[in-house]
Amino acid sequence: MKPSPYHWLALTLFSLIFLFPQEGLCSDLHAMGANLGKELGVIWITPFVCMLLSIALCPLAVPHFWHHHFGKTAVFWGLAFLVPFALAYGLPLACYELLHAMLLEYIPFIILLFALFTVAGGIRLKGRLAGTPMVNSGVLLVGTLLASWLGTTGAAMLLIRPLLRANAHRKYQVHSVVFFIFLVANIGGALTPLGDPPLFLGFLQGVSFFWTSTHLMQPMLFMTAALLCLYFALDSILFRKEGKPSPENESGGEALGLEGLINIPLLGCIVGSVLMSGIWQPGTTFPVYGIELELQNMLRDGLLLAIAGLSLKLTDDECRKRNDFTWEPIKEVAKLFLGIFISMIPTLAILKAGADGSLAGVVNLVSTNGVPHNPVFFWITGALSSFLDNAPTYLVFFNAAGGISLPPLEGKAVAEHLMTTMAPTLTAISAGAVFMGANTYIGNAPNFMVRSIAEEMNVKMPSFFGYMLWSCGILVPLFVILTFIFFPS
Repeated sequence: MKPSPYHWLALTLFSLIFLFPQEGLCSDLHAMGANLGKELGVIWITPFVCMLLSIALCPLAVPHFWHHHFGKTAVFWGLAFLVPFALAYGLPLACYELLHAMLLEYIPFIILLFALFTVAGGIRLKGRLAGTPMVNSGVLLVGTLLASWLGTTGAAMLLIRPLLRANAHRKYQVHSVVFFIFLVANIGGALTPLGDPPLFLGFLQGVSFFWTSTHLMQPMLFMTAALLCLYFALDSILFRKEGKPSPENESGGEALGLEGLINIPLLGCIVGSVLMSGIWQPGTTFPVYGIELELQNMLRDGLLLAIAGLSLKLTDDECRKRNDFTWEPIKEVAKLFLGIFISMIPTLAILKAGADGSLAGVVNLVSTNGVPHNPVFFWITGALSSFLDNAPTYLVFFNAAGGISLPPLEGKAVAEHLMTTMAPTLTAISAGAVFMGANTYIGNAPNFMVRSIAEEMNVKMPSFFGYMLWSCGILVPLFVILTFIFFPS
Protein backbone atom coordinates (compact mmCIF):
# COMPACT_ATOMS: atom_id res chain seq x y z
CA MET A 1 0.00 0.00 0.00
CA LYS A 2 1.38 3.40 -0.95
CA PRO A 3 2.10 5.55 2.15
CA SER A 4 -0.25 8.50 2.54
CA PRO A 5 0.69 11.94 3.93
CA TYR A 6 -0.79 10.86 7.28
CA HIS A 7 1.56 7.85 7.47
CA TRP A 8 4.52 10.13 6.84
CA LEU A 9 3.32 12.60 9.47
CA ALA A 10 2.89 9.81 12.05
CA LEU A 11 6.38 8.51 11.24
CA THR A 12 7.75 12.03 11.62
CA LEU A 13 6.11 12.45 15.04
CA PHE A 14 7.59 9.22 16.37
CA SER A 15 10.98 10.11 14.90
CA LEU A 16 10.98 13.58 16.47
CA ILE A 17 10.62 12.08 19.95
CA PHE A 18 14.16 10.76 19.64
CA LEU A 19 15.68 13.91 18.16
CA PHE A 20 17.53 16.47 20.25
CA PRO A 21 16.77 14.72 23.54
CA GLN A 22 19.24 16.75 25.64
CA GLU A 23 17.67 18.04 28.85
CA GLY A 24 19.19 21.52 28.46
CA LEU A 25 17.87 21.88 24.94
CA CYS A 26 14.40 20.76 26.01
CA SER A 27 14.36 23.39 28.77
CA ASP A 28 15.37 26.07 26.27
CA LEU A 29 12.65 24.95 23.86
CA HIS A 30 10.02 25.13 26.61
CA ALA A 31 11.09 28.68 27.48
CA MET A 32 11.15 29.71 23.82
CA GLY A 33 7.72 28.20 23.24
CA ALA A 34 6.28 30.04 26.24
CA ASN A 35 7.45 33.39 24.82
CA LEU A 36 6.74 32.61 21.18
CA GLY A 37 3.54 34.63 20.98
CA LYS A 38 5.39 37.85 21.83
CA GLU A 39 7.58 37.51 18.72
CA LEU A 40 5.15 36.33 16.05
CA GLY A 41 3.51 38.85 13.76
CA VAL A 42 0.00 38.65 12.39
CA ILE A 43 1.37 37.28 9.09
CA TRP A 44 1.84 33.89 10.79
CA ILE A 45 -1.94 33.55 11.04
CA THR A 46 -2.21 33.30 7.23
CA PRO A 47 -2.07 29.45 6.94
CA PHE A 48 -4.86 29.13 9.51
CA VAL A 49 -7.02 31.66 7.67
CA CYS A 50 -6.36 29.78 4.42
CA MET A 51 -7.32 26.51 6.14
CA LEU A 52 -10.67 28.02 7.15
CA LEU A 53 -11.24 29.47 3.68
CA SER A 54 -10.51 26.06 2.15
CA ILE A 55 -13.18 24.46 4.33
CA ALA A 56 -15.61 27.23 3.42
CA LEU A 57 -15.00 27.64 -0.31
CA CYS A 58 -13.55 24.43 -1.77
CA PRO A 59 -16.71 22.30 -1.37
CA LEU A 60 -18.49 24.92 -3.49
CA ALA A 61 -15.77 25.88 -5.96
CA VAL A 62 -14.03 22.52 -6.53
CA PRO A 63 -16.29 19.86 -4.97
CA HIS A 64 -14.73 16.87 -6.76
CA PHE A 65 -11.19 17.88 -5.77
CA TRP A 66 -12.24 18.61 -2.19
CA HIS A 67 -14.05 15.30 -1.76
CA HIS A 68 -10.97 13.33 -2.76
CA HIS A 69 -8.21 15.54 -1.36
CA PHE A 70 -9.52 17.47 1.67
CA GLY A 71 -7.13 15.58 3.95
CA LYS A 72 -4.12 16.44 1.81
CA THR A 73 -5.28 20.05 1.75
CA ALA A 74 -5.40 20.09 5.56
CA VAL A 75 -1.85 18.69 5.76
CA PHE A 76 -0.69 21.26 3.18
CA TRP A 77 -1.87 24.23 5.27
CA GLY A 78 -0.33 22.70 8.37
CA LEU A 79 3.00 22.44 6.56
CA ALA A 80 2.52 25.98 5.21
CA PHE A 81 3.03 27.10 8.80
CA LEU A 82 5.57 24.50 9.95
CA VAL A 83 8.11 24.74 7.11
CA PRO A 84 8.54 28.56 7.16
CA PHE A 85 8.54 28.45 10.95
CA ALA A 86 11.34 25.86 10.98
CA LEU A 87 13.35 28.00 8.58
CA ALA A 88 12.81 31.15 10.67
CA TYR A 89 13.12 29.77 14.19
CA GLY A 90 14.94 26.48 13.73
CA LEU A 91 13.93 22.85 13.38
CA PRO A 92 14.11 22.04 17.13
CA LEU A 93 11.52 24.68 18.06
CA ALA A 94 9.29 23.69 15.14
CA CYS A 95 9.46 20.06 16.32
CA TYR A 96 8.64 21.14 19.86
CA GLU A 97 5.58 23.14 18.78
CA LEU A 98 4.34 20.32 16.56
CA LEU A 99 4.73 17.69 19.26
CA HIS A 100 3.16 19.98 21.88
CA ALA A 101 0.06 20.44 19.70
CA MET A 102 -0.14 16.75 18.79
CA LEU A 103 0.62 15.09 22.15
CA LEU A 104 -1.24 17.46 24.47
CA GLU A 105 -4.12 18.62 22.27
CA TYR A 106 -4.85 16.81 19.01
CA ILE A 107 -4.26 13.16 19.95
CA PRO A 108 -6.25 13.27 23.25
CA PHE A 109 -8.96 15.22 21.42
CA ILE A 110 -9.28 12.62 18.65
CA ILE A 111 -9.07 9.66 21.06
CA LEU A 112 -12.00 11.00 23.11
CA LEU A 113 -14.05 11.68 19.96
CA PHE A 114 -13.15 8.25 18.55
CA ALA A 115 -14.26 6.48 21.74
CA LEU A 116 -17.56 8.37 21.94
CA PHE A 117 -18.20 7.94 18.21
CA THR A 118 -17.51 4.18 18.35
CA VAL A 119 -19.49 3.42 21.48
CA ALA A 120 -22.48 5.68 20.75
CA GLY A 121 -22.53 4.38 17.17
CA GLY A 122 -23.10 0.87 18.51
CA ILE A 123 -26.40 1.83 20.17
CA ARG A 124 -29.36 1.59 17.83
CA LEU A 125 -32.86 2.84 18.43
CA LYS A 126 -35.05 0.07 17.03
CA GLY A 127 -38.40 0.62 15.39
CA ARG A 128 -39.45 3.72 13.52
CA LEU A 129 -40.26 7.12 14.94
CA ALA A 130 -42.61 9.33 12.94
CA GLY A 131 -40.96 12.65 12.14
CA THR A 132 -43.71 14.92 13.39
CA PRO A 133 -42.96 18.31 14.97
CA MET A 134 -43.73 16.92 18.43
CA VAL A 135 -41.52 13.83 18.02
CA ASN A 136 -38.66 15.81 16.48
CA SER A 137 -38.79 18.38 19.26
CA GLY A 138 -38.76 15.56 21.79
CA VAL A 139 -35.62 14.07 20.23
CA LEU A 140 -33.91 17.47 20.36
CA LEU A 141 -34.91 17.93 24.00
CA VAL A 142 -33.68 14.47 25.05
CA GLY A 143 -30.41 14.98 23.17
CA THR A 144 -29.89 18.38 24.79
CA LEU A 145 -30.41 16.91 28.27
CA LEU A 146 -28.06 13.98 27.57
CA ALA A 147 -25.27 16.13 26.10
CA SER A 148 -23.94 17.34 29.44
CA TRP A 149 -23.50 13.76 30.66
CA LEU A 150 -22.58 11.82 27.52
CA GLY A 151 -20.68 14.71 25.97
CA THR A 152 -21.93 16.57 22.94
CA THR A 153 -20.24 13.97 20.72
CA GLY A 154 -21.82 11.00 22.51
CA ALA A 155 -25.32 12.48 22.54
CA ALA A 156 -25.06 13.61 18.92
CA MET A 157 -23.86 10.22 17.67
CA LEU A 158 -26.56 8.44 19.67
CA LEU A 159 -29.51 10.40 18.28
CA ILE A 160 -28.65 11.89 14.90
CA ARG A 161 -29.34 8.69 12.93
CA PRO A 162 -32.73 8.01 14.59
CA LEU A 163 -33.71 11.63 13.89
CA LEU A 164 -32.69 11.33 10.24
CA ARG A 165 -34.49 8.00 9.80
CA ALA A 166 -37.61 9.43 11.40
CA ASN A 167 -37.62 12.26 8.85
CA ALA A 168 -36.44 10.32 5.79
CA HIS A 169 -39.91 10.65 4.23
CA ARG A 170 -39.98 14.42 4.79
CA LYS A 171 -39.19 16.93 2.04
CA TYR A 172 -37.71 19.45 4.48
CA GLN A 173 -34.99 17.95 6.68
CA VAL A 174 -32.12 20.45 6.78
CA HIS A 175 -33.66 22.62 9.51
CA SER A 176 -33.89 19.62 11.84
CA VAL A 177 -30.16 18.87 11.42
CA VAL A 178 -29.24 22.53 11.90
CA PHE A 179 -31.19 22.82 15.15
CA PHE A 180 -29.76 19.46 16.22
CA ILE A 181 -26.26 20.94 15.84
CA PHE A 182 -27.30 24.05 17.77
CA LEU A 183 -28.78 22.16 20.71
CA VAL A 184 -27.38 18.63 21.00
CA ALA A 185 -23.90 19.19 19.55
CA ASN A 186 -23.25 22.44 21.45
CA ILE A 187 -25.60 24.19 23.86
CA GLY A 188 -26.67 21.01 25.65
CA GLY A 189 -23.09 20.39 26.82
CA ALA A 190 -23.01 23.44 29.10
CA LEU A 191 -23.83 21.90 32.47
CA THR A 192 -20.87 19.67 33.33
CA PRO A 193 -17.17 19.31 32.43
CA LEU A 194 -18.14 16.11 30.63
CA GLY A 195 -20.34 18.02 28.21
CA ASP A 196 -17.81 20.06 26.25
CA PRO A 197 -13.97 20.15 26.12
CA PRO A 198 -13.65 23.82 27.28
CA LEU A 199 -15.45 23.04 30.53
CA PHE A 200 -13.29 19.95 31.01
CA LEU A 201 -10.19 22.14 30.73
CA GLY A 202 -11.69 24.42 33.38
CA PHE A 203 -12.27 21.37 35.59
CA LEU A 204 -8.60 20.44 35.21
CA GLN A 205 -7.67 24.00 36.18
CA GLY A 206 -9.61 23.69 39.45
CA VAL A 207 -13.21 24.70 38.63
CA SER A 208 -15.62 22.61 40.72
CA PHE A 209 -17.49 19.88 38.86
CA PHE A 210 -20.97 21.30 39.57
CA TRP A 211 -19.99 24.99 39.28
CA THR A 212 -21.05 25.05 35.65
CA SER A 213 -24.35 23.35 36.50
CA THR A 214 -25.33 26.14 38.88
CA HIS A 215 -23.98 29.11 36.93
CA LEU A 216 -24.78 28.09 33.36
CA MET A 217 -28.16 26.49 34.07
CA GLN A 218 -30.24 29.63 33.48
CA PRO A 219 -28.45 30.76 30.26
CA MET A 220 -28.61 27.19 28.94
CA LEU A 221 -32.33 26.86 29.76
CA PHE A 222 -33.03 30.21 28.07
CA MET A 223 -31.25 29.15 24.87
CA THR A 224 -32.83 25.68 24.92
CA ALA A 225 -36.36 26.97 25.46
CA ALA A 226 -36.02 29.68 22.80
CA LEU A 227 -34.55 27.33 20.20
CA LEU A 228 -37.06 24.54 20.85
CA CYS A 229 -39.96 26.98 20.51
CA LEU A 230 -38.52 28.36 17.27
CA TYR A 231 -37.88 24.87 15.95
CA PHE A 232 -41.37 23.60 16.82
CA ALA A 233 -42.97 26.59 15.08
CA LEU A 234 -40.78 26.22 11.98
CA ASP A 235 -41.19 22.45 11.75
CA SER A 236 -44.95 22.73 12.21
CA ILE A 237 -45.19 25.21 9.32
CA LEU A 238 -43.08 23.01 7.05
CA PHE A 239 -44.93 19.86 8.14
CA ARG A 240 -48.26 21.39 7.15
CA LYS A 241 -46.73 22.67 3.90
CA GLU A 242 -45.72 19.08 3.07
CA GLY A 243 -49.25 17.88 3.68
CA LYS A 244 -48.51 16.20 7.02
CA PRO A 245 -46.85 13.14 5.43
CA SER A 246 -46.81 9.77 7.18
CA PRO A 247 -43.75 7.49 6.98
CA GLU A 248 -43.92 4.14 5.32
CA ASN A 249 -43.61 1.24 7.74
CA GLU A 250 -40.02 0.29 6.93
CA SER A 251 -39.26 -1.28 10.32
CA GLY A 252 -41.23 -4.45 9.55
CA GLY A 253 -43.35 -4.04 12.67
CA GLU A 254 -40.27 -3.83 14.87
CA ALA A 255 -41.14 -2.45 18.30
CA LEU A 256 -39.38 0.61 19.66
CA GLY A 257 -36.40 -0.26 21.82
CA LEU A 258 -32.62 -0.19 22.06
CA GLU A 259 -30.13 -2.55 20.47
CA GLY A 260 -26.45 -2.79 21.40
CA LEU A 261 -27.16 -2.31 25.09
CA ILE A 262 -23.61 -3.37 26.03
CA ASN A 263 -22.52 0.07 24.88
CA ILE A 264 -24.50 1.86 27.59
CA PRO A 265 -22.19 0.73 30.45
CA LEU A 266 -19.26 1.39 28.11
CA LEU A 267 -20.44 5.01 27.81
CA GLY A 268 -20.40 5.08 31.60
CA CYS A 269 -16.81 3.81 31.50
CA ILE A 270 -15.87 6.68 29.18
CA VAL A 271 -17.39 9.15 31.63
CA GLY A 272 -15.51 7.48 34.50
CA SER A 273 -12.20 7.57 32.61
CA VAL A 274 -12.55 11.28 31.90
CA LEU A 275 -13.51 11.99 35.52
CA MET A 276 -10.55 9.97 36.76
CA SER A 277 -8.10 12.08 34.79
CA GLY A 278 -9.48 15.23 36.40
CA ILE A 279 -9.71 13.98 39.97
CA TRP A 280 -6.69 11.69 40.34
CA GLN A 281 -3.49 13.75 40.38
CA PRO A 282 -0.53 11.43 41.13
CA GLY A 283 2.02 14.03 40.07
CA THR A 284 3.85 11.55 37.82
CA THR A 285 4.96 12.86 34.44
CA PHE A 286 6.92 11.49 31.50
CA PRO A 287 9.04 14.03 29.61
CA VAL A 288 8.97 13.73 25.83
CA TYR A 289 11.05 16.29 23.97
CA GLY A 290 10.53 18.80 26.77
CA ILE A 291 6.79 18.13 26.99
CA GLU A 292 5.43 16.70 30.24
CA LEU A 293 2.90 13.91 29.67
CA GLU A 294 0.89 13.31 32.84
CA LEU A 295 0.25 9.74 33.96
CA GLN A 296 -3.47 10.23 34.53
CA ASN A 297 -3.98 11.59 31.01
CA MET A 298 -1.99 8.77 29.41
CA LEU A 299 -4.01 6.23 31.41
CA ARG A 300 -7.27 7.95 30.38
CA ASP A 301 -6.37 7.80 26.69
CA GLY A 302 -5.35 4.14 27.00
CA LEU A 303 -8.63 3.30 28.72
CA LEU A 304 -10.63 5.16 26.07
CA LEU A 305 -8.96 3.17 23.29
CA ALA A 306 -9.58 -0.05 25.20
CA ILE A 307 -13.26 0.84 25.69
CA ALA A 308 -13.63 1.56 21.98
CA GLY A 309 -12.00 -1.81 21.22
CA LEU A 310 -14.42 -3.57 23.58
CA SER A 311 -17.35 -1.87 21.87
CA LEU A 312 -16.18 -3.10 18.47
CA LYS A 313 -15.68 -6.63 19.80
CA LEU A 314 -18.88 -6.92 21.83
CA THR A 315 -21.32 -5.17 19.50
CA ASP A 316 -22.90 -7.23 16.75
CA ASP A 317 -21.68 -6.07 13.33
CA GLU A 318 -25.23 -6.33 12.00
CA CYS A 319 -26.35 -3.88 14.68
CA ARG A 320 -23.90 -1.29 13.37
CA LYS A 321 -24.96 -1.95 9.78
CA ARG A 322 -28.61 -1.48 10.67
CA ASN A 323 -27.57 1.73 12.41
CA ASP A 324 -26.00 3.01 9.15
CA PHE A 325 -22.66 3.21 10.97
CA THR A 326 -19.57 4.08 8.90
CA TRP A 327 -16.13 5.43 9.76
CA GLU A 328 -16.23 8.33 7.29
CA PRO A 329 -17.43 11.04 9.74
CA ILE A 330 -14.63 10.42 12.26
CA LYS A 331 -12.09 10.17 9.42
CA GLU A 332 -13.20 13.55 8.08
CA VAL A 333 -12.95 15.17 11.50
CA ALA A 334 -9.53 13.62 12.17
CA LYS A 335 -8.08 14.82 8.85
CA LEU A 336 -9.51 18.34 8.89
CA PHE A 337 -8.77 19.01 12.54
CA LEU A 338 -5.19 17.83 12.00
CA GLY A 339 -4.69 20.79 9.69
CA ILE A 340 -6.64 23.07 12.02
CA PHE A 341 -4.64 22.16 15.14
CA ILE A 342 -1.29 22.62 13.39
CA SER A 343 -2.08 25.80 11.47
CA MET A 344 -3.64 27.50 14.50
CA ILE A 345 -0.48 27.10 16.64
CA PRO A 346 0.68 30.69 15.98
CA THR A 347 -2.82 32.13 16.45
CA LEU A 348 -3.15 30.63 19.93
CA ALA A 349 0.42 31.58 20.83
CA ILE A 350 -0.24 35.21 19.91
CA LEU A 351 -3.49 35.25 21.90
CA LYS A 352 -1.77 33.72 24.93
CA ALA A 353 0.79 36.53 24.82
CA GLY A 354 -2.05 38.87 25.71
CA ALA A 355 -1.06 42.55 25.75
CA ASP A 356 2.44 41.63 24.59
CA GLY A 357 1.25 39.91 21.39
CA SER A 358 0.34 41.31 18.00
CA LEU A 359 -3.36 40.74 18.79
CA ALA A 360 -3.12 42.83 21.96
CA GLY A 361 -5.98 45.01 20.75
CA VAL A 362 -8.33 42.04 20.93
CA VAL A 363 -7.18 40.91 24.37
CA ASN A 364 -7.18 44.43 25.85
CA LEU A 365 -10.87 44.84 25.06
CA VAL A 366 -11.87 42.52 27.91
CA SER A 367 -11.00 44.86 30.81
CA THR A 368 -10.28 48.48 31.74
CA ASN A 369 -8.13 49.31 34.76
CA GLY A 370 -8.68 45.88 36.24
CA VAL A 371 -12.48 45.94 35.72
CA PRO A 372 -13.68 43.05 33.51
CA HIS A 373 -16.14 43.67 30.70
CA ASN A 374 -18.29 40.55 30.89
CA PRO A 375 -20.23 41.15 27.64
CA VAL A 376 -16.92 41.51 25.80
CA PHE A 377 -15.59 38.33 27.42
CA PHE A 378 -18.71 36.51 26.21
CA TRP A 379 -18.56 37.78 22.65
CA ILE A 380 -14.79 37.60 22.07
CA THR A 381 -14.48 34.14 23.60
CA GLY A 382 -17.49 33.06 21.55
CA ALA A 383 -16.39 34.66 18.29
CA LEU A 384 -12.95 33.06 18.47
CA SER A 385 -14.45 29.74 19.58
CA SER A 386 -16.55 29.79 16.41
CA PHE A 387 -13.41 29.50 14.28
CA LEU A 388 -10.67 28.29 16.61
CA ASP A 389 -10.95 25.19 18.73
CA ASN A 390 -13.10 26.32 21.65
CA ALA A 391 -11.07 24.46 24.31
CA PRO A 392 -7.76 26.38 24.03
CA THR A 393 -9.70 29.61 23.36
CA TYR A 394 -11.51 29.11 26.67
CA LEU A 395 -8.18 28.56 28.41
CA VAL A 396 -6.71 31.76 26.95
CA PHE A 397 -9.50 33.94 28.33
CA PHE A 398 -9.70 31.92 31.55
CA ASN A 399 -6.10 32.94 32.21
CA ALA A 400 -6.69 36.46 30.90
CA ALA A 401 -9.51 36.88 33.43
CA GLY A 402 -7.28 35.55 36.20
CA GLY A 403 -4.60 38.04 35.22
CA ILE A 404 -6.96 40.95 35.90
CA SER A 405 -6.82 40.27 39.64
CA LEU A 406 -4.36 42.18 41.78
CA PRO A 407 -1.97 40.76 42.74
CA PRO A 408 -1.81 38.24 39.86
CA LEU A 409 -2.72 34.71 40.89
CA GLU A 410 -1.33 31.33 39.86
CA GLY A 411 -2.43 27.68 39.83
CA LYS A 412 -5.66 26.64 41.55
CA ALA A 413 -5.97 30.09 43.12
CA VAL A 414 -7.01 31.43 39.69
CA ALA A 415 -9.97 29.06 39.51
CA GLU A 416 -11.01 29.83 43.10
CA HIS A 417 -10.92 33.57 42.39
CA LEU A 418 -12.90 33.19 39.16
CA MET A 419 -15.52 30.93 40.76
CA THR A 420 -16.20 33.43 43.55
CA THR A 421 -15.23 37.07 43.10
CA MET A 422 -15.35 36.91 39.30
CA ALA A 423 -18.12 34.33 38.87
CA PRO A 424 -20.03 36.46 36.29
CA THR A 425 -16.86 36.73 34.20
CA LEU A 426 -16.18 32.99 34.27
CA THR A 427 -19.83 32.38 33.38
CA ALA A 428 -19.50 34.69 30.37
CA ILE A 429 -16.31 32.94 29.21
CA SER A 430 -17.83 29.47 29.64
CA ALA A 431 -21.07 30.37 27.88
CA GLY A 432 -19.23 32.02 25.00
CA ALA A 433 -16.98 29.00 24.43
CA VAL A 434 -19.78 26.42 24.61
CA PHE A 435 -22.73 28.24 23.01
CA MET A 436 -20.93 29.91 20.12
CA GLY A 437 -19.26 26.70 19.06
CA ALA A 438 -22.56 26.29 17.19
CA ASN A 439 -21.89 29.29 14.94
CA THR A 440 -19.87 27.36 12.35
CA TYR A 441 -19.22 23.78 11.29
CA ILE A 442 -15.71 23.99 12.79
CA GLY A 443 -16.72 25.54 16.11
CA ASN A 444 -17.07 22.09 17.69
CA ALA A 445 -16.05 18.69 16.33
CA PRO A 446 -19.55 17.07 16.57
CA ASN A 447 -20.82 19.71 14.14
CA PHE A 448 -18.70 18.18 11.38
CA MET A 449 -19.71 14.65 12.32
CA VAL A 450 -23.43 15.45 12.27
CA ARG A 451 -23.11 17.18 8.90
CA SER A 452 -21.14 14.24 7.48
CA ILE A 453 -23.68 11.66 8.72
CA ALA A 454 -26.57 13.74 7.38
CA GLU A 455 -24.96 13.92 3.94
CA GLU A 456 -24.31 10.16 4.02
CA MET A 457 -28.04 9.73 4.59
CA ASN A 458 -28.88 11.92 1.56
CA VAL A 459 -29.62 15.20 3.32
CA LYS A 460 -28.14 18.06 1.29
CA MET A 461 -26.59 20.19 4.02
CA PRO A 462 -25.79 23.91 3.64
CA SER A 463 -22.30 25.01 2.69
CA PHE A 464 -19.97 26.55 5.30
CA PHE A 465 -21.38 30.03 4.66
CA GLY A 466 -24.89 28.66 4.15
CA TYR A 467 -24.80 27.18 7.63
CA MET A 468 -23.55 30.51 8.99
CA LEU A 469 -26.64 32.18 7.51
CA TRP A 470 -28.70 29.91 9.75
CA SER A 471 -26.56 30.59 12.83
CA CYS A 472 -26.34 34.35 12.24
CA GLY A 473 -30.07 34.58 11.61
CA ILE A 474 -31.14 32.48 14.60
CA LEU A 475 -28.37 32.23 17.18
CA VAL A 476 -26.82 35.70 17.04
CA PRO A 477 -30.08 37.54 17.89
CA LEU A 478 -30.60 35.14 20.80
CA PHE A 479 -27.03 35.77 21.95
CA VAL A 480 -27.74 39.51 21.93
CA ILE A 481 -30.80 38.99 24.15
CA LEU A 482 -28.78 36.61 26.34
CA THR A 483 -26.14 39.31 26.82
CA PHE A 484 -28.64 41.90 28.06
CA ILE A 485 -30.24 39.41 30.46
CA PHE A 486 -27.25 37.56 31.90
CA PHE A 487 -24.09 39.56 31.11
CA PRO A 488 -24.91 43.25 31.57
CA SER A 489 -21.91 45.58 31.56
